Parts: sequence; C-alpha cells; structure tokens
Amino acid sequence: MVTLKYVIIGVVVVVVIAALTLLLPTLHRVPVQYVGSPSGYEAFVPTGTISYNGHTDPTGTLILSDGTTIQNVVWDGQYANTIIQNHDQIVQLNNQFVGQTDPVNGQPYVPLQDFYVIKGQIPIEQVTINGQTYYVIQASSINPANIAGFYTYQGWVPSFVTAINTQGTYAAVLPGNSPVFQWTNTTGTVAYQTMLYEGYGPFAGGAVLVLPNKTIIPYGTPASPAGSAISFDSPSQAYTPSS
Repeated sequence: MVTLKYVIIGVVVVVVIAALTLLLPTLHRVPVQYVGSPSGYEAFVPTGTISYNGHTDPTGTLILSDGTTIQNVVWDGQYANTIIQNHDQIVQLNNQFVGQTDPVNGQPYVPLQDFYVIKGQIPIEQVTINGQTYYVIQASSINPANIAGFYTYQGWVPSFVTAINTQGTYAAVLPGNSPVFQWTNTTGTVAYQTMLYEGYGPFAGGAVLVLPNKTIIPYGTPASPAGSAISFDSPSQAYTPSS
C-alpha cells in the first residue's frame, strides 16, 4: 500500500508538471521588439480607445519612417491620457466645423487628424486582447524629448511622415497676413483651420512643413506632448511663398 501510495503521488506530480509545461506557451508574452529607424521619425495615429491592463489606452495605426503601416496598435504608458483628450477634442471640433466654409478662402473645412511623432526606434510588445493580436507601444520606455504631437488634414498624415523623414525639409510659421490663407485649395483651408482650432483647445496652429521641392504642408501642434528633440514641434522662422 505504501509503495502504491508513492506511485500515485509520483504520477500526479508528473501530470502536474506536464500540465504546467503545456500552459507555459499561453502565459508567455512575446518579448519587446524595436521597430522603425534609429535615426528616423515614426508616427502613431489614434483612432479610438481600448481597455488594456485595467485602464483605457488609445489605439490606432503606426506609420514607420519607410512608409510601412502597422494596424491594431495600442499606446500604453506616458501621455496615453493626453493623447485620448487631444484626439477627442479634434473629433469634437471636426464635428463642429467640417462642412462649414472657411471665411478667408471660401472653401469647406476638412477633417483634421492628430498624430504623435516618435524620434528613433519604438519598443513594441505583441499581445492578444480578446482573441485579437495587438502591438503595444511601451511609451514609458521612450525619452519624452523624443515624442511630439501634431495635427493636420487627415489625408496628409502619411505625406507628413514622409516629409519629416526627407532631408532638407524644414518647419516655419505663417505670418498673420500670409497669402497662403487665401489660397483657394486644401492647403489654404488647412492653414486657416489649424489656427481656428487653436481657439478651442490646447492647440497652436499656423505652421508649415517646407519640402525641398517647395511644397508646403500646413499643420498645428497640441500643447503636449512637445518633445524638445523634435525640431518640427516649435518652428521659429517665418514662411513666405518665395522662401
């Protein structure tokens, strides 16, 4: 009986060990990986929120410096609440103004989009949430100086990311009497609209990216995040169409 008792206990121990061995892969989290270029700029574009680790995080798309896009991305850590608040405010302003007419150039306002640029590579962890694969940005592992927020026309966000990764692109501000505001195209509209939104939230408008071919992309910036290592966040020189 004693021998049988130990045999039974031994079998149970073996079964438990085998069960734990089978469970380990489901408990294992994919190690943190780094995406993007060490010297480039990547951008997180929020579209909504998700419940993750007991709190609410922004979710959206990640655009890498080479133009590659990653869907189902979660921003977890520093600035998560700020991004949610900024995005909600942009959505509310779009609901209020899109469809109305720009009084300066007579064109209809267009939807603007906020997005968050990260300088350098981004730490990403692959996780499963409710059976869906997500890619979680470990934002608290990123130097705050390397994170800055922007907003521009929704359709220009990929072009904005390409532009800031193009050698020779620089940022400038539009003087209050700039003729750009009167251009009867989307450029003129967005230039004025970024300044319009400035009066309703923690935003500043009236900036432009100037590409080497002299194309410009009007944009604005939220008050936070405003990383000091991203020079496009706080341009100082003035722009004129001939510059």
